[in-house]
Amino acid sequence: MIEKKKEDTTLPEVRYFDYKDIETLKRFLNPHGRIVGRKHTGLRAKQQRDLARAVKNARFMGLIPYVVR
Repeated sequence: MIEKKKEDTTLPEVRYFDYKDIETLKRFLNPHGRIVGRKHTGLRAKQQRDLARAVKNARFMGLIPYVVR
């Protein structure tokens, strides 16, 4: 059986995801601008929901594009 390695997304203790902190949010987006899943980020469920909410707020405010081509 082949083991898959998790991507290393070590974060400095993020207490909460802020929609204005674009650099942190971009670490959790793939090259196409989609939010990366929990299996790859290593976040807990509540953290992943908070991340998704922050990314969606940043998109709505125009800080992050919806789609990157």
